[in-house]
Amino acid sequence: MISVEGLKVEFGVKPLFSDATFVINERDRIALVGKNGAGKSTMLKILCGMELPTAGTVSVATDVTIGYLPQVMILQDNTTVREEAQKAFADIQKLKDRIDRMERQLNERTDYESDDYMALVERFTTSHDRYQMLGAEGYEAEIERTLAGLGFKRTDLERPTSEFSGGWRMRIELAKILLRRPDVLLLDEPTNHLDIESIQWLEQLLAQWSGAVVLVSHDRAFINNVSNRTLEISCGQVVDYRVKYNEFVTLRRERREQQLRAYENQQKEMADIREFIERFRYKPTKAVQVQQRIRQLEKMVPIEVDEVDNSALHLKFPPCLRSGDYPVICDEVKKEYAHLVFDHVNLTIKRGEKVAFVGKNGEGKSTLVKCIMGEIPFEGMLKIGHNVQIGYFAQNQAQLLDESLTVYQTIDYVAKGDIRLRINDILGAFMFGGEASEKKVKVLSGGERSRLAMIRLLLEPVNLLILDEPTNHLDMPSKDVLKEAIRAFDGTAIIVSHDREFLDGLVTKVFEFGGGRVREYIGGIYDYLSSHQIHSQPLPQGKGVDSSAPNISANKAIDTPPSKGGTGGGSVTPKNDYAQHKEQQKRLRKAERAVEDSEKKIARMEQRLKELDNLLCDPKNASDMTLVSEYTDTKRQLDEEVERWEQLSEELDEINTNLQ
Repeated sequence: MISVEGLKVEFGVKPLFSDATFVINERDRIALVGKNGAGKSTMLKILCGMELPTAGTVSVATDVTIGYLPQVMILQDNTTVREEAQKAFADIQKLKDRIDRMERQLNERTDYESDDYMALVERFTTSHDRYQMLGAEGYEAEIERTLAGLGFKRTDLERPTSEFSGGWRMRIELAKILLRRPDVLLLDEPTNHLDIESIQWLEQLLAQWSGAVVLVSHDRAFINNVSNRTLEISCGQVVDYRVKYNEFVTLRRERREQQLRAYENQQKEMADIREFIERFRYKPTKAVQVQQRIRQLEKMVPIEVDEVDNSALHLKFPPCLRSGDYPVICDEVKKEYAHLVFDHVNLTIKRGEKVAFVGKNGEGKSTLVKCIMGEIPFEGMLKIGHNVQIGYFAQNQAQLLDESLTVYQTIDYVAKGDIRLRINDILGAFMFGGEASEKKVKVLSGGERSRLAMIRLLLEPVNLLILDEPTNHLDMPSKDVLKEAIRAFDGTAIIVSHDREFLDGLVTKVFEFGGGRVREYIGGIYDYLSSHQIHSQPLPQGKGVDSSAPNISANKAIDTPPSKGGTGGGSVTPKNDYAQHKEQQKRLRKAERAVEDSEKKIARMEQRLKELDNLLCDPKNASDMTLVSEYTDTKRQLDEEVERWEQLSEELDEINTNLQ
């Protein structure tokens, strides 16, 4: 479909990449990866013809259509959502207008036997057949299906696009590209403005796309679920791995080890040659050999080794005061503007818990965070626990940085103790290595400021972290550093995020926002995704998609029970006996489900330990460190889960006792 040969791109002295040669075939799902600044976005622009390379050729097969979604684009604001999406079918509309004109001519003319009339009939038949083949009769339904999959409600379709944020308008542009059904999709960070459900919908769509897909993304779960091939831009070269992203990570590690061995051998050889030259430089009898060695040294091309990311860097939050047992308690919290955002929010977050706030954009996740921060008024009672020190990260935090300072100074001012010796390492882990650390804050982009604000937060002594979309401007190594720091954090964390890979193994409870309610799910993010009640939006049908995806069905969610009343900042007021009994029954059912879920997890882990025991008893597996590591991890997780089960069982017994 697209053939790339000898591609070279130069902006400065050193080319971004050179001699890049590869072919994009039908059904390829290519993850284009590389460190920030390697040239991924530039490669996409070259593939779609928006930029020209310094050298080399890009050949696109005849009649192949390309759809390109950039990270940033200029958006129109003078139409409704539906009208903007209909622009994807502009060619079909022109074809329909032409068919209508020909139909009128056929009705008005009477020269039925003339060659001209017969030619008109033939043109009409051909055009009408093409119109039917394009599925044009059902394109309105297709528009609605696609927009629904990307999170739009039916009532949104007639609203002006000017009423939506930039993120929602980017969704409209993505919908238009998908509706055109191009043969090749080029997507630059398509998940940046999507919630988890929309990301899963897009994953299913791309997995069934009949053409080719090339995508750039820092969402590890997304690219792994979509890709079947990985192109890496590294050390100025484009390396083709014909495997999905997770397998590429393993192969790349092996490739780097080979590079390192070759580099070390070359360095030793070069050192030996230099030693020979210095030793015999002034001996006339060795003049010929010395000149040969000099020429040999000049011809040697230094072997480059892929840069090592800083994901191995370990960061720990500084020590802080111990907070009360319950840092956040919400009791019948309600918030409304012109419309209801949420009502009857009852949740309790215990000290040390790591919880996720998830749900579609606009359902109130960030609004509740602002209520917790005391930034906006609300109804009901929201109590912040004793000794709670909040560290808050939101997008606007980046605007509060001192613009007169450099990147290094910004971090140096908040770093304490031994951590000051590692400032350069920390900055490197968040893509501020080398000269970038001397940049003034005032010249940084929005994404760079967000990363800098995140580093500052990592160094502050807090015991309650509230992170609102913390991974939006982070690459994968930076996300790994942040994730490890939060996992090791002794305090409590509330994380608003749509990044499943980031949340996986980090949170133990999920609060879902939707329909004016907040529902609680016990377990990790994948437990939530597999168990919460959701029906996937249907996928578009037709040329671009092979088949529709199955709906995801599941068990009923655990609603946060309406509990005690109260007004903002007021004291708790007892309800009547019936209401208290009803609440106790709800607590009982919730506790029983938690114990049951824990027992299932314990059974699964015990079964896996038996399997691993059998495998490790086999002499050929005795030294298999992967199995040994899995056995150790599973045993640790089992011990933790048993401890958790005991605690849940005690809580269940206590509830039963109170009911008797």
